[in-house]
Amino acid sequence: MCNRYTSPQELDIERAWHVGRQSPNRWWDTTVFPRGTGVFIRRARDNAGYSRELVAGQWGLIPFYAKEPRQRFPMNNARSEELLDKVSFRDVWQRGQRCIIPAASFDEPFWGPYDQPFERCEWWRFMRADGDPWGLAGIWTQWEDRKTGTVYESYSMLTINADGHELMGKMHKNELDPATKKPLPLAQQDKRSVIAIDIDDVDQWLAGTVAEASELLRVPPAALFSASPAT
Repeated sequence: MCNRYTSPQELDIERAWHVGRQSPNRWWDTTVFPRGTGVFIRRARDNAGYSRELVAGQWGLIPFYAKEPRQRFPMNNARSEELLDKVSFRDVWQRGQRCIIPAASFDEPFWGPYDQPFERCEWWRFMRADGDPWGLAGIWTQWEDRKTGTVYESYSMLTINADGHELMGKMHKNELDPATKKPLPLAQQDKRSVIAIDIDDVDQWLAGTVAEASELLRVPPAALFSASPAT
């Protein structure tokens, strides 16, 4: 799971995804943390055909049943394998409310080799090897405060199992066997990775059916990453 990423420059976003200057909120965080304000790209809501729009909102999905926009446990990540099982995400996913989250980089904790873990994590930074910004898979929703009428935009970043991946499979702290207190086998760790949507697949992700979008839920190949300890 990802809890920190950096947003590209606005001009880089516009050039990469051809969204134009149309965001209703021109401000968002450069470094985005859970409950912070980030930017995402979705299928334009006011276009009967198809176009893309740039939207700023809270990184942490606000579910329909929320009493207030700021949740105790921010839903900034969503397991793609559980989208149809979780009431917070099920309807959003079935309605096709998918988005692209632009990221210049994202950070993940590395706890050392599997058999010789560190006592403390070392933060690693992940960029694309080709220098382009990431387009990470996400879902979005709108939530209205019934007391004030204020409408809040929010989004969550999708993750997928990365067990065995030569890079993402090494991130995050190992899960321990409750009985032995030793790391579970790698196959049982449920290591997580973000999901990168290639530029050529953006339309399929934003406007395709649920089945078509599901075809894009995969771990990015290791060659796509440029990774090193964050400084």
